[in-house]
Amino acid sequence: MNRALTMHDLVLAGIAAAAGLLLAFLSRTVLRWLAKHAKRTRWSGDDVIVDALRSVVPWAAIAGGAAAAAAVLPLTRTVRHHTDQFLEVWLILVVTVSAARVIAGLVQSVTQSRSGVAGSATIFVNITRVLVLAIGFLVVLQTLGVSIAPLLTALGVGGLAVALALQDTLANLFAGIHILASKTVQPGDYIRLSSGEEGYVVDINWRQTTVRQLSNNLVVIPNGQLAKTNMTNYTRPEQQLTILVQVGVSYDSDLDHVERVTHEVLAETMTGVAGAVPDHEPAIRFHTFGDSRIGFTVILGVGEFSDQYRIKHEFIKSLHRRYRAEGIRIPSPVRTVALQQGAVVIPQQRSGEEPAPAVSE
Repeated sequence: MNRALTMHDLVLAGIAAAAGLLLAFLSRTVLRWLAKHAKRTRWSGDDVIVDALRSVVPWAAIAGGAAAAAAVLPLTRTVRHHTDQFLEVWLILVVTVSAARVIAGLVQSVTQSRSGVAGSATIFVNITRVLVLAIGFLVVLQTLGVSIAPLLTALGVGGLAVALALQDTLANLFAGIHILASKTVQPGDYIRLSSGEEGYVVDINWRQTTVRQLSNNLVVIPNGQLAKTNMTNYTRPEQQLTILVQVGVSYDSDLDHVERVTHEVLAETMTGVAGAVPDHEPAIRFHTFGDSRIGFTVILGVGEFSDQYRIKHEFIKSLHRRYRAEGIRIPSPVRTVALQQGAVVIPQQRSGEEPAPAVSE
C-alpha cells in the first residue's frame, strides 16, 4: 500500500460496492418488465435479446461497483493490476456467454421460422455457440498475457490428427450442414426412406437426424446415411398432397349415377373433415373392367401426410352408407367355375388368391 487504510476509504469502497449492487437490482427489475412486453410481440428475437441482457447487465453493474471500490482503496500496483485483470476477465466471460446466448437464440429463431412446424435445427445453433465461446476464450487468454499464436499453430498441426480420428463424426457434421443448406430436408418435414423408416423430422444436430414416427417413437439416423439414401419428402415442395382411394361397383350399375353420388360424398368429406383441402378439385376416374366389378379411382386432396388416414376413414364410411341408400352394389369377390368331363377346372381366378386344386369326379 502507498498509504494506510482509513475508515474513509472503507466507507467509500462500501458505497461503491453498494451502488453496483443497487444498479444490478434496478436493471434486473427493468429488464424483467421489458421481458413481459417482449413476449407480446410476434418477433421472438427481442425475447432472446432481453433474456441475454438480464444476465449481462446486472453482472456488469456488480463488476463496475467492484472496480470503483478497488479504485478508492490504497492498493499496491501489483494488487491493483491483478484486481483490474480479474474484473476485465470477468466482464469478458459474462459478455461472451451472453453474446453466445443471443446469437444462438437468433439463429434458432431464424431456423424455426424457415423450417415450418416448430422445428429445431440445433446443428447451426451449436456451431454458432461454440464459435462465439471459442473467440471469447481466445480474448481472455490475450487479456491474461498468454500469446495465442502458438496455440493457433498447435491447433492447425493437430487438426489433421483430429480430423483423421473423427472421420465419421466430421462426415456426419458436414452431411448435416449440407442437408440443411440445400433445404432438401428441414425440421417439421414428413419423410420416408428407402429402408422403410418414415416420420416427422424433429431435429438435425451435428451428428444425427431425429425422426418421430406416427406411433410417437423416435428413429435416430446418422446424417451421413440420410444424405446417401433414397428419400421421399412429403412436405416439399408443397405440404398439400393428393391421395388415391380405389373403389369398385358391379357391372349392372349406372356409371353416371355412381359418379354423381361419389362426387356428392366427396364434396361433403372435403368440407366436413378436418385436414381436407376444400379448394382441391376432386376427381373420379374409371379405369378397369375387373373380374367382378368396374374399378375406378377417387382422388382427394389432404393438408399433410398424416391427415390422409382420417380422411380415408371418413370417406369410405360415408361412401358405403350412401351406396347402400342409393342401391349401388359393391360386389363381393366371385370365382367362375367351369365343369368338364372328369375334372372341375377353374379358368378364372382373382389376383391374390391361391389356386384351388382340380377336383376329380
